Amino acid sequence: MRRSRPPGASADPPIPSAVLHRPVASPNTRDRILLTSLALFNAQGLAAVSTHKIAAEMGISPGNLHYHFKSKQLIVERLFMRFEQRLGLLNGSTAAVAAIDDLWLALHLRFEAIDEYRFVYRDMAFLAAEYPALGRRAQDLTAQNLLAAQALCEGLVASGVIQTSAEQARILALQIVFTTTCWLSFERLVPGREAQAEADPGLAAFYTLTLISPYVSSDSRAYLDYLRGKYLG
Repeated sequence: MRRSRPPGASADPPIPSAVLHRPVASPNTRDRILLTSLALFNAQGLAAVSTHKIAAEMGISPGNLHYHFKSKQLIVERLFMRFEQRLGLLNGSTAAVAAIDDLWLALHLRFEAIDEYRFVYRDMAFLAAEYPALGRRAQDLTAQNLLAAQALCEGLVASGVIQTSAEQARILALQIVFTTTCWLSFERLVPGREAQAEADPGLAAFYTLTLISPYVSSDSRAYLDYLRGKYLG
C-alpha cells in the first residue's frame, strides 16, 4: 500500500531543467554512427576519416556524434570488437568442418567477415601505431586464428579429407591464416582493378582451398574439381 505524505510535508521536488532537457541516447543513432563509420573507413581508409567527416556524412552535428562517441578511438574500438566477435564465432566452429564443402563455406564466411571490416587488416599498420592497445589485440586475434586453423587442419586429417603429416598440417594452417590476413593487401596491388569494388570472398576462399589441393583424398576431390570449374571455367 502506498504511504500517504505526512502532514506538512512538501510536494515532490521539481526535476531540474538540465535533467528534463538531457539528450536521450538512441540506440539507432549509435548503430548508424557505427555503420557509417565502417563504410567510410572501408572506402577512404582509417587515417582519412575524422569524426567531423562521419557527422557530415550522416547529416548530424559533431556535437550529436560526440554525445554518443566521445572520440574516433571509441568508434574504432567498438568496430574492432565486433570484428573480433565475428572471427571468434568462426574460430569456435572449426569442429564442424568435416568435408571439403564445409571447409569452403568456412573460408567463404571468414573472407566475408574480413571484407565487411576490411579496414582492419588493410590499415593495420596505421591502426596499431595510432591505437597500440588494438594492435596488441590484433596480435592476440592472430594467435587465436592460428590455433583455430591448426585444429581445423588436424580435424581434416583425422576425418580423412586430407592426407598429410602433422608437420605439414601445421604449415597448411599457417598458410591459411597468412592468406586470409593478407588477402586485401594483395587485392590492392592487382593491376587494372579496384580491390575495394571487386574483392570476391568466394574466389578468395577457392584460392585458399587450393593450398590443400595436393593433400586432398580421392574421395574428397570431386567438390574441389566442381569449384575449380565454377571459378576458373
